[in-house]
Amino acid sequence: MESFALKDDVHLSKLKEKEPKALGDESVAMRDADEGDTRVLGVVKWFDPAKGFGFVVAEGGGPDILLHANVLRNFGQSSVADAAEIEITIQKTPRGMQAVEVLRIEPPKATEAAGEEERESSGLAEPVDLTLPLEPARVKWFDKAKGFGFANIFGRPEDVFLHIEVLRRSGLADLQPGEAVSLRVIEGKRGRMAVQVTTWEAALRTDV
Repeated sequence: MESFALKDDVHLSKLKEKEPKALGDESVAMRDADEGDTRVLGVVKWFDPAKGFGFVVAEGGGPDILLHANVLRNFGQSSVADAAEIEITIQKTPRGMQAVEVLRIEPPKATEAAGEEERESSGLAEPVDLTLPLEPARVKWFDKAKGFGFANIFGRPEDVFLHIEVLRRSGLADLQPGEAVSLRVIEGKRGRMAVQVTTWEAALRTDV
């Protein structure tokens, strides 16, 4: 009888070892993971949507930070312009520093000469009128080499012209066919044209 009791005690002790951690232990572990993340302000070194990744240079220096396309998509964008200012949460991994969350993106500061020339040629010399509504749209097509493309506002049949300079000053580098975005649109000389491109979620937030 004693041998059976001893076996039962051993069995119970093994079961206890396999039990999940208490809620308090899990919360401590989660806090430790959160404390391991660091918020960083930096600049996009380059990002290639075709490759699915790019790199960020931290404002304070240090090694390049990997920015994966999935992390960018969680922010609501499929691309980001080179030299765009970006705020991210990073984590140290066996392969180096890596972004785990995008918090904010600001368009790159255009050089004076090139920026003015691009804005004038695209008819976008005036600053964006932020009182214009953000309208949900879907990209019809966009050719980065040609520097333009078209999108369609939901519920409207006409095309909306997209110029690459609008993308740059919106902090984007490229758009994919079928991609959901939000647009601020004006009536241009040749029809409706976008003056700002933002994430799809931005239009949804304005409707709330």
